[in-house]
Amino acid sequence: MKIGLRILLGYFLIVGLAAWFLLSIFVQEVKPGARSTLEAAMNDSAQLLAQVVADDMKEGAANGTLLARIAAASRNTDYRITITDAQGLVRFDSAGKAVGKDYSHWNDVYLTLRGKYGARMSSESPHDYGSLAMYVAAPVRDGQRIIGVLTVSKPISSVQGFIERSQRKILKWGALLLGLSLLIGVVITWRMASTVNKLMVFVEAVQAGEKAVMPKLGSSEISTLGHALEAMRAKLEGKDYVETLMHTLTHELKSPIAAIQAAAELLEEDMPPAQRRQFLSTIQAQNARQRDLIDKLLALVRVEKQQRIDDAAPLAVAGLLRDVAGDFQARLAARKLELEISADPTLELRGDALLLRQALGNLLDNAIGFAPPGSTLKLAASRSDGHAAISVSDAGPGIPAYAEARLFERFYSLPRPDGAKSTGLGLPFVREVASLHGGSAQVANGEGGGCRAVLLLPLHTERIISA
Repeated sequence: MKIGLRILLGYFLIVGLAAWFLLSIFVQEVKPGARSTLEAAMNDSAQLLAQVVADDMKEGAANGTLLARIAAASRNTDYRITITDAQGLVRFDSAGKAVGKDYSHWNDVYLTLRGKYGARMSSESPHDYGSLAMYVAAPVRDGQRIIGVLTVSKPISSVQGFIERSQRKILKWGALLLGLSLLIGVVITWRMASTVNKLMVFVEAVQAGEKAVMPKLGSSEISTLGHALEAMRAKLEGKDYVETLMHTLTHELKSPIAAIQAAAELLEEDMPPAQRRQFLSTIQAQNARQRDLIDKLLALVRVEKQQRIDDAAPLAVAGLLRDVAGDFQARLAARKLELEISADPTLELRGDALLLRQALGNLLDNAIGFAPPGSTLKLAASRSDGHAAISVSDAGPGIPAYAEARLFERFYSLPRPDGAKSTGLGLPFVREVASLHGGSAQVANGEGGGCRAVLLLPLHTERIISA
């Protein structure tokens, strides 16, 4: 499971459980809270009415003028008022239903007659929740003596609507807050996961040996980790690269150094002038080979260590091909070769003109070295699936099957028809330049013979632009 999904699920679980716990408490507390408020109000009413009717009760009146007014007033409300004597017998009932009945066994009357707080909740019908009512009693006193009990009752259904509305509001706003919290969690998780994914893409690219630029990760701990990984990668790659480079360079320089050493030793002996000139020519040729090898190796090192193109500029592909062709006019004339150029004049890309010119020059140099004298080379550029496909074709002997998989190896080269051998660094340089531009390089045998090298470059290299 991806880290972003795990963070999101963990956040949902924490927020969901917390919201459920809080909402359940709030919803459950609405009902007892409302009933407690109702009970307090009824208790105040009962205490007040008990004091008001105390004089009538002392005189033994149960249907006096005051009680009649109370009965009339209660009929306009959902309150019911009952008054019992000291034995618990009902002497007054505003509803006119229970006069004469014995209420001494009910908690409200029973406890109040004994000087305690009396209240109960019961329904007139055992299975009818709609008749459930709250009863709160207050003692009717004659001095300190309890001479009766006044009970105020009210149906629970009268506050049930308030309870339900309150519960609905709590659930509504709770769900809204929960949704908002989860939305915030999604945004935060997405940002964290996006940052981690950028770092993972960078790490995978480094692991695959690709050109990788450290992404922008903000100023979080993940950014610190990313920069630490980048620094560690640079140190490790630098160490491995230097070791590999020194090994291969030492190996490649052995042959020209040995040839120069042998020719120099022979020059110490007496020999005819013609032979001396031949050995001097060998020394000069091997020295030029060393210089060419070092120059090309340094150029390759620069592009291999370069992770991005900082100064990408718009380039007209047709103009780039003409510039490359102009660089090789002398060599083409010396080998009696013709060069055909065909390019879409509207084709443009963004990149480093110098690197692309040098890379195409390497491909054209290889084609000139392998092309038969008097043949024609083709330098073409066309649009191909969002890319500029720049190809160099020759009519040479083609690529042997055993060499096809090794063409882009550093220092690997095939002998040319004239016996000369290149440094083996041209095609690796081309591949690195193509990779820097977000493209690729391919070399294969042509359909009609010879060899065809293709440089594929994106027409809209967003990676270069954003770098």
